[in-house]
Amino acid sequence: MTLRPCTLVWLALVGLTLAMLVVGKMGLSGGNVVALLLVATLIKTQLVADIFMGLRQSRLLWRMIVTVYLVGVIGLIGLAWWLGNV
Repeated sequence: MTLRPCTLVWLALVGLTLAMLVVGKMGLSGGNVVALLLVATLIKTQLVADIFMGLRQSRLLWRMIVTVYLVGVIGLIGLAWWLGNV
């Protein structure tokens, strides 16, 4: 029995979500932890856009629009965290 690619992606999303939950429950903090969480969020969102929204088969322009938007939002969140801790 083999798993379909969308099932594997779903399992990866669940795994990343659980890892983020564990980090939160452990009370870890700091710049490295925030960076790790933001990268995990970027990966999860890109997986959802590519696999479940079907952007993998779309034109490069649409994929780049979504990717640039995601990087921009994640960057602004990181900047806001950094400014709050300076």
